[in-house]
Amino acid sequence: MRILISFLIMMMIKVFSHIFYRLHLKWLSEIQDFKKIRLIVILNHTSLYEPIFVSAVPVSFVWRFARKMVIPGANKTLDRPIVGLFWKLIGGKGMISITRKRDKSWQQFLQAIENRSMIAIAPEGRMMRKNGLDAYGKPMSIKSGIADILFELNEGRMLIAYSGGLHHIQHPGQLIPRLFKDIHLNLEVLEINDYKANFSNDFMTFKNQLVSDLELRLKNNRPLS
Repeated sequence: MRILISFLIMMMIKVFSHIFYRLHLKWLSEIQDFKKIRLIVILNHTSLYEPIFVSAVPVSFVWRFARKMVIPGANKTLDRPIVGLFWKLIGGKGMISITRKRDKSWQQFLQAIENRSMIAIAPEGRMMRKNGLDAYGKPMSIKSGIADILFELNEGRMLIAYSGGLHHIQHPGQLIPRLFKDIHLNLEVLEINDYKANFSNDFMTFKNQLVSDLELRLKNNRPLS
């Protein structure tokens, strides 16, 4: 039942997005399909309304995501009465509440990842505010937690979604979104094994190399909205 609820909610968001927003989608990779995706990486995290990007994917992918997803969700977001309920309905059992610290909540998330799972993560770990900084006034950056995930994956593909930003639709703290706006999204699909071959087998070195590479990709591949 939770899988069906998750699927139906995402389909409603997909229809809503098609009606009220115009998507400008650009592929950056030779692979331009959603087959064999194990890891979804969302970069330039600016809004809780990023599910509207579901308009970019086919229905079959939405169904597979509803059945297999594992998502780390910030505890302070999931604890909010309305927004938290919304995300819990989308994620079902696959939505794992985590703190900002690498504590037992992060370990519980890692343990929830199985061979059949599809993981989605915004590795910046927090949202960009309108001033370009996070809620604490610090510059945005890629957090190293994504290395814990990718280091253990040895098959499938990684989908990198570069958001053009959604502050013009809804910024943190704003309740009602603006309608009839353009949204920009660049997509890149990489074979996980081929991508990992560019980095060291030593975990600490791998982590640093991965973070540096993702930050460079974000800088170069983020669409200009």
